[in-house]
Amino acid sequence: MAGELILITGGTGLIGIKTIHTALKAGYSVRAAVRSQAKANAVLATPTVRAINPGDKLTFVIVPDILADNAYDEAVKGVNYIIHIASPVVKGEGFTPDQYESELIAPAIKGTTSILSAAYKTPGIKRIIITSSEVAIIPWEEFIAKEVDTVFDDTYEIPFPAVPTPTPSKPTPPANEKKPEWDVINIMPSFVVGDNEMITDPKLISDNTVSAAFAQVLGGDSGWGAVPSTSIHPADIARLHVEALHPKIEGNQSFLAVSEGQRGTRWEEAIEIVNRNFPEAVKKGVLPNNGTATTKRTKVDSSRTEKVFGFKFQSYEEQVKSVVRQYLGLLGEPVA
Repeated sequence: MAGELILITGGTGLIGIKTIHTALKAGYSVRAAVRSQAKANAVLATPTVRAINPGDKLTFVIVPDILADNAYDEAVKGVNYIIHIASPVVKGEGFTPDQYESELIAPAIKGTTSILSAAYKTPGIKRIIITSSEVAIIPWEEFIAKEVDTVFDDTYEIPFPAVPTPTPSKPTPPANEKKPEWDVINIMPSFVVGDNEMITDPKLISDNTVSAAFAQVLGGDSGWGAVPSTSIHPADIARLHVEALHPKIEGNQSFLAVSEGQRGTRWEEAIEIVNRNFPEAVKKGVLPNNGTATTKRTKVDSSRTEKVFGFKFQSYEEQVKSVVRQYLGLLGEPVA
């Protein structure tokens, strides 16, 4: 396992950069697919990469358009594993099912089929880890629009018909062609909240799903509306992606990644968390900590994932604290 080569796509994102760090620390060699040399340079500049000093154990391949035909054909050559994280991210209240399909699902499917097609043509690949989403098993209306008593776990299947969702990948080779050498594991995270070393400007700290927790700390509103009560730290997702490469984890299955059990995340509790852990920053006005957030109750059970992988996900409190520490550090303020 250690020393083998992983292709990681989406390595400059919130999940991806943590996954690169985790894979390098575990002893793997990493080939990161990035859109430009500038993105590669940004990865190399992160404090964790500098501390690891990976040398030739971290290399890059430029893939300027992940939705282009045959986008990954060259990138996959010679790798033992693939961790496919690259996918579009959307936000905003009132996001319609049609927009959801055209702006999130279709591009995600295109990118995933592209990586699977490239892998199918390439010998020597053992396993592919794909970043899916909890909405692969939660119907759109029940995730966004209404509260239900259903407990969603990774065995739940969306009844037909339903709004299209990014169903976990189960690749089927064309008729009369050989089966692939590799298997697939899907990781299905929820809203991702945690520090991100790719961000060096404090004004950008409340970006993407992090804003669901942190916008209120800055005195604003996330713009997400009522947010489903599910969150996860990016370090936990990264750990799942890397540990899922191990053959002790059976292939061709999916794992949810949601913290806090069925109670879930209460987004508005970030205010209390910050008051308790960073009182001086609040007192000085560095953290206004007077914004708003709204939680929509959504029961998700990912206890099987924690049992199989043997670790407990970080709490919402730890997620919020990691973001605040990074923000204060970027401002040059005391972190304690």
